[in-house]
Amino acid sequence: MNHFETFKQLHQNSKPFLLGNIWDINSAKIFEANDYKAIGISSHALANSFGYQDGENLPFNILLQVAKRVVEVTNIPFSVDMESGYSRTITGIIENIEKLHDTGVAGINLEDTIPGNERQFQSVGEFQKILSAIADHISRNNLKLFINVRTDGFLLGMPTALTETLTRVKSYENTGADGIFVPCITNRSDITEVVKATRLPINVMCMPNLPNFEELGALGVKRISMGPFLFNKVYNYASELAKAVYSDQNFSSIL
Repeated sequence: MNHFETFKQLHQNSKPFLLGNIWDINSAKIFEANDYKAIGISSHALANSFGYQDGENLPFNILLQVAKRVVEVTNIPFSVDMESGYSRTITGIIENIEKLHDTGVAGINLEDTIPGNERQFQSVGEFQKILSAIADHISRNNLKLFINVRTDGFLLGMPTALTETLTRVKSYENTGADGIFVPCITNRSDITEVVKATRLPINVMCMPNLPNFEELGALGVKRISMGPFLFNKVYNYASELAKAVYSDQNFSSIL
């Protein structure tokens, strides 16, 4: 199987698979060396690693360069978080998707909100139109690419997050998308309802109070992401070590 087929199959297993979220080339290598079956860019972590805030502030050409290099140095399926597509037009989003496909990535994430000072939902009908056009282009051109659709009701902390998510999941299911990503969902009954609402595999993300992997599998989850949490942990620890070296006036803390 090629990487696209392998990646798609990972979403069909009885147990969910853990996606290693990377922010640079070395983190990609670390996950592969530790037997992760697939990796994916965390847009938040990658942007921060280059000194940008999340929300399509990282230039797309940098995202593209990182994607190209990761494909060159790893041999497991690799997915790219392209946020809202780095364009506000269908044509622009498709052009960016083609560029990523040509690097050899196995999948992409697209989200149904527009970044800005305040993240805003796109209307269900508008985003359906975008997804359908993308899926149609991928199908007609025989592009091998897994489309994971992120819906942000829980991420935005909406009081009606579950209702909004269920409406959007059902609407996105028939557009040609391959999977649904619901970041920040943690409640077991909410997860169960979302899983039951669609035939598409559900992806959840590392959060406080998220059930453990075995329980997520029992709830029907197929993919588990770590988002920027490992990145944050690594750099918090690096900050502590840097502080210790300066405070101790020796290198014992890093030797």
